[in-house]
Amino acid sequence: MKISEKLGHKQTFSFEIFPPRGEMPREAAFGVASEMAHDKPDWISVTYSAGGSGNSANTAPIAGSVERDLGITALAHLTCLGSTCADVDAYVSELVASGVQNVLALRGDRAPGREAIDFEHASDLIAHLREVSPELCIGAACYPEGHVESPTEDESYESLYKKQEAGADYLVSQLFFDNEDFYRFREKCLRHRVKLPIVAGVMPFTSVKQIQRMAFTCGASIPAKVVKRLVLAGDDPAAQAAAGIEYACEQLRDLAANGVDGLHVYSMNKPAIAHTAHDALVECGYLEA
Repeated sequence: MKISEKLGHKQTFSFEIFPPRGEMPREAAFGVASEMAHDKPDWISVTYSAGGSGNSANTAPIAGSVERDLGITALAHLTCLGSTCADVDAYVSELVASGVQNVLALRGDRAPGREAIDFEHASDLIAHLREVSPELCIGAACYPEGHVESPTEDESYESLYKKQEAGADYLVSQLFFDNEDFYRFREKCLRHRVKLPIVAGVMPFTSVKQIQRMAFTCGASIPAKVVKRLVLAGDDPAAQAAAGIEYACEQLRDLAANGVDGLHVYSMNKPAIAHTAHDALVECGYLEA
């Protein structure tokens, strides 16, 4: 089923997994997805590495298994920086053959040796996909605090508008730690003519090092209330992780109560985090058990 159709009827709830790297077998990632399937998410997204490196070869097979063997809608990521039109078309053909009809179209991170070939921006990829694969449901990324490479706020929203006009069906947000940032972003999207459904992405932090890394790479600010929780957790890794998961559940409950279009949990391949997030929303009546 297309994710755009789900978003048109309910507040969705979903998880993200990333395929294994190195010698870790695909079955391990499928095992993670199988555990998360018990919570009946509306979809499970599967990440991708740009330019044919890393774990990208695993994305389509795992997404296909999620669709076929688990009966859960799969959202396959696709990054285009360093890829040709032929690369993209071959990947999409593999997805469609596996029964996957949902793609999250991304530019991908810039890196040495990974230059634009046929696609400079995610909007270019979206336009290509819409033209050659009209049957696809296409999602795109958004950034509640602005993209780290956008010099101005207006340019960040203009990029979102281009994604919309190129044919994106909905948006999935990058992580954020203050829900007010998301609510302001949602209002500003409308003022900038961006009218797509927006799924709120939440990532539980599990350590001081992790949240520092996320803030640097994603441009997400760390509010004082998060810092205070980390200070109270001290140097105990288990206490830091518990504080982060508890805070994420509070974010999710508040977002659900404020009528966001969807809730997406960056669960870091940890089914226990997915289960905890699911149970927190069930306890408040936002999800069925």
